Amino acid sequence: MAKLDLEWLKVFDGIWQTASVSKAAERQGIAQAAASTALNKLRAHFGDRLFERTALGMQPTPHAQKIQPALREALAQLEQARTSREAFDPPRTQRRFRICLTDISEVVLLPRLLEHLGQAAPQVGIETEIVSAGSARRLEDGEVDLAVGFMPQLEAGFYGQTLFRQNFVCLAARDHPRIAGKLSKKAFAAEAHAVVSSSGTGHAIVDKTLLRQGIERRVVLQLSSFLGVARIVAQTELLAVVPRILGEVLATQEPVQLIEPPFALPDYAVKQHWHARFHADDGNAWLRRTLAELFGASR
Repeated sequence: MAKLDLEWLKVFDGIWQTASVSKAAERQGIAQAAASTALNKLRAHFGDRLFERTALGMQPTPHAQKIQPALREALAQLEQARTSREAFDPPRTQRRFRICLTDISEVVLLPRLLEHLGQAAPQVGIETEIVSAGSARRLEDGEVDLAVGFMPQLEAGFYGQTLFRQNFVCLAARDHPRIAGKLSKKAFAAEAHAVVSSSGTGHAIVDKTLLRQGIERRVVLQLSSFLGVARIVAQTELLAVVPRILGEVLATQEPVQLIEPPFALPDYAVKQHWHARFHADDGNAWLRRTLAELFGASR
C-alpha cells in the first residue's frame, strides 16, 4: 500500500500508549472496529504484526519499537504545523500590505485608512497599485492582498464585500459662464466634456446609460485618470461626470461646483475583493475588517 493515513498513525500511537485497541479507539473518538481496521491496514503497510496480544495487553513487536520514534515525531510535527499560526497583532506587526486601488480610491479612501493605521497599527506598511488586467492573477498569487473598487470581473472565484454604494454628479467650474447650480439635458449636450476612462471606477455605467437614453456628449478631452480632472474643469468651461464621493473631495480642493445630472444614472457597489486562498489569513482578515469598519457605512 502506497498510502499511509494520518488516522492510522494516531491509532498506532494510541495503542502504544494504552496497550489496548479499545482504549486507543476511545481516545480517537472512533469505534473499536474502526481502530481494528486501522491496525490491520498498518500491519499490511509495514509488513509486520506491530502489536501482539499478551497478558499485559497489546505489546509492540521489535519492528514497531523501531519505527515508533519516527511515527511519533511525524505526529508531533503535524500537530505543531496545525497549531503554529501566530495571532495577528496589529499594534506590533510590521507587515506590508499591497492593495489594488482605483485612482479615485487613492484620493478618497487612502488618507483615512492611513490615518487610522497610524493609531491602530503604526508599523504596518501599505503599498498600492492601480487596477489593471492583471489584478485578478496578482490577487490569486498573493502578490496583492486586496482590491478595492468597482470590479465586476472579480465576481467569479473571489470573495467580495460591498463597502458602500456610489452614484454620479456633474462637475463644472464654480464661475462657469452658463452653468450655476442646475443643468438641463439640453445644456448638458451643448457643453464640451472631459471624459475619464479609468478601470475599476464604474464609469462605463455612464456611457451605457447615455447611449441607451440617446444623449450624446461633445467630448473634447479624454483622460486616463481622475487625478487631474478637477484642476482642468476649474480652469476651463468643460463639464465632467464623476463619482459623487470623489466630487465632494475635489470641491474642497478646487473652485468647482457639483451639479445633479439632468437624467437618472444608476448607482454601483464599491467592493473589496480577495482570493479564497487568503480568506483565513489573519492579517488579510484584519485588513478587510478595518476597511469595512472605516467605509462600510460611509455612503
